[in-house]
Amino acid sequence: MAAVSQPGTPRLLRALNDRAALELLLARGPLTRSQLGELTGLSKVTASQLVERLEERGLVRRVGEQAGGRGPNAQLYSVSPGSAYVVGVEVGAEQVIAACADITGAVVGRVEVSMQTENSGGGVDDPVRLVHDAVVTAAAQAGAPLSAVRRIVLGTPGLVDPNSGDIVFAFNLPRWQRGLAAALRDDLHTTILFENDVNLAAVAESHLGAAREVGDFLLVWVGSGIGLAVMLGGRLHRGFSGAAGEIGYLPVPGAEIPRDVSRRVGKGAFQMVAGADAVRAVAREHGFRAPSAADAVKAAIAAGTKGGPVLDELARRLALGVAASCLVLDPPLVVLTGEVGAAGGTPLAERVQHEVAAISPVAPRVVVTGVSDEPVLRGALLTALDTVRDEVFGSTVD
Repeated sequence: MAAVSQPGTPRLLRALNDRAALELLLARGPLTRSQLGELTGLSKVTASQLVERLEERGLVRRVGEQAGGRGPNAQLYSVSPGSAYVVGVEVGAEQVIAACADITGAVVGRVEVSMQTENSGGGVDDPVRLVHDAVVTAAAQAGAPLSAVRRIVLGTPGLVDPNSGDIVFAFNLPRWQRGLAAALRDDLHTTILFENDVNLAAVAESHLGAAREVGDFLLVWVGSGIGLAVMLGGRLHRGFSGAAGEIGYLPVPGAEIPRDVSRRVGKGAFQMVAGADAVRAVAREHGFRAPSAADAVKAAIAAGTKGGPVLDELARRLALGVAASCLVLDPPLVVLTGEVGAAGGTPLAERVQHEVAAISPVAPRVVVTGVSDEPVLRGALLTALDTVRDEVFGSTVD
């Protein structure tokens, strides 16, 4: 027998109205009680009660007055920035960047810490201390007590074990391994989440970049490493073991296929064909020498027709991995990012689109990233904010 839907209780309706009002204040800026009533469809009395309830809970505050019209000026309200804080952390081979944002999304604290170590393999001897210091410093700059930081999201290379939440396969961070997630939670006494850095770049792209309002897309990171993020129905697809998107290991023509990859630091076949080292080698073959793969691609673009063969060859190589992924998932959009992907811009993206269509029956649109500034860190903050806003805004009624 089909369940009979029950009418919403007054408590549930109040919670829904509160959440709608808070979202409007985030999106539209300071509003009066009357404006909130108009935008939510609530009566003046109900809107006033709503504002009073949120103000008592410290979720909204008065920020000024709106002049005009008859009678006294109307009070303007906005979301209280200090009602909750989050910290996003980007972990790289050379540095750790931590940023603290208030619940409105404004970044109010930031610190960069060098990953100096005597170990030739990279990483640091005490990652717990490193993250602790970075988080505490970023929060202190924001004027936020650590107890007000509701969630910390760390973006790192490697896979995230779906069972333990730890990082695995992060070969350039040898000490960022098993047990680290629990150790950080015990140290900082708040919710700590690891996420793959390319996945976080895709989150930023879906909110701020070329994939806004696109539910299904692939993001291909081309830099010192090769990575893929899969967004389906607006949600990240991580796979059973967290390995979805590790296309650096994709077997492709033109490179030896390594075996027993779980025991070696070596590169996968697609990484050897299209990673930064391969990009620099292709550029050198055509007379373009540069300190980095991104610089080599920029030089080829600046050279006009002379640099065309470099972009053509890179597109041919990248299309091997992009086409293979698209044949399985058939997305409408592919976004190129990472140092090399961003440096290639539209000239490289258009060539990849042409090559994919030439070697496969699918023809997705291929574009360059719309998030040029710290996509991993932005994705970490957005991921933390999405959850914390749910927690804070979803618990406004006793």
